[in-house]
Amino acid sequence: MPSSKQCHAFTTDDALGLDDAVALRVRLQRGEVSALELTEAAIARAEQVNATLNAIVLPTYDAARRNAQQSHLGAFAGIPTFIKDNTDMQGLPTRQGSLAVGSHPAKKDSAFTTHFLSTGMNVLGKSNLPEFGFNASTEFKSRPATPNPWHLDYSAGASSGGSAALVAAGVVPIAHANDGGGSIRIPAAACGLIGLKPTRGRFIDGEAAAILPVNIVSEGVVTRSVRDTAEFMHAMEQHYRGKKMSPVGHVTGPENKRMRIGLVLDSITGQATDAATRETVEATARVLEGLGHSVELIKLPIRESFADDFSQYWGMLSYLLSTFGHKLLGADFDKTQTDNLTQGLAQYYRKNMWRTPMMLWGMKRVANDYAEIFRNCDVLLSPVLSHTTPKLGHLSPVQSFESLFERLRNYVSFTPLNNAAGTPALSMPMGRTAEGLPIAVQLSGARGEERRLLALAFELEAAQPFHHLGLYTG
Repeated sequence: MPSSKQCHAFTTDDALGLDDAVALRVRLQRGEVSALELTEAAIARAEQVNATLNAIVLPTYDAARRNAQQSHLGAFAGIPTFIKDNTDMQGLPTRQGSLAVGSHPAKKDSAFTTHFLSTGMNVLGKSNLPEFGFNASTEFKSRPATPNPWHLDYSAGASSGGSAALVAAGVVPIAHANDGGGSIRIPAAACGLIGLKPTRGRFIDGEAAAILPVNIVSEGVVTRSVRDTAEFMHAMEQHYRGKKMSPVGHVTGPENKRMRIGLVLDSITGQATDAATRETVEATARVLEGLGHSVELIKLPIRESFADDFSQYWGMLSYLLSTFGHKLLGADFDKTQTDNLTQGLAQYYRKNMWRTPMMLWGMKRVANDYAEIFRNCDVLLSPVLSHTTPKLGHLSPVQSFESLFERLRNYVSFTPLNNAAGTPALSMPMGRTAEGLPIAVQLSGARGEERRLLALAFELEAAQPFHHLGLYTG
């Protein structure tokens, strides 16, 4: 049984058990369990924990039950999942985590939703996110936060916090997530999951990508095992693969080739990494060296001004949503209902609007600067975040914008580089805090090198297994 500070639904007494998605697929294929049984088990688990986790904003259980009784193709046919509530699914509203957005239903699936559903997964509803995905914690100005299943006093991360909480708590083995500044990797790090942000253009982009001057958003999932993430990548490629991009292929384990690992311990912002995180990254480096890889401490060839460039770009997105929300999000959009972070980011951009040309130049230049790193190394090893998962309230949008903005910049100082550069990065758990919360490391690669990251992650997972909440005892 979980402690009073934990919340999970893992049990060996239902169809889901302790299995990941790949194991469930095998059991489905053998006829040991049905898609409907998996669906009913996931619904029961969701109903058990969601009052505490606030991770589901729109359940679609009856539709999922009907869908489970139909025949579907795809590598994950019959596996229950959730879609993040910033992604259109026909007949369902897309609220973007905001009270400012109306509840009109989407007229059709987004292009990415069609891509995602090609895997055969069965959607049980929409998962929670902070307003417009701007925050690194799933907290709100006037409704309950999504806490961390490992310790309910702490944040589940964001912006894919609802999906991460549901996977970490054992409701489903895999759930949709997307990442515009760390929104796959941050909640994966907080909740002890695998979170891979793919290369820009690897999958079908969301509709907003076409109008962004720099597309920083990548679509993906959070999972409890490296093999689930690897199988998802392979499954998605059966439907679509980005142009001029080598396939990830079917990654099933480590590679024989030993790699050159560039070690980064502190961010370009000058924000010092906290002791627990630093120790976890350094310990991971020693594990890699013990496996025969070479590890060398390096300095990123990235201008310090990048942090300001990304902050202004972040603000520009808020400004565009606030100004044109009635056209982008529906006629009933009401910007007066947005929170302090959204409003503050928009104002921050207005004050610095004159920097826009230089900011965009800096954002686009990062891809070339970042590529230089991989002339001398194969993979970067770094923290995901500059400090361990904060308590709820630390990143609450109820506080002043100035305080929240400073805290976010200090916390999220490693992940945005990969969004601007369009390169892949993977978060995986490699340690724990004194309170029992996961601590993650980040593996980053050159454009299109997801296969290399997955192979290395397989090797680290085997060398130092990380037990999920259903197996964790202390």
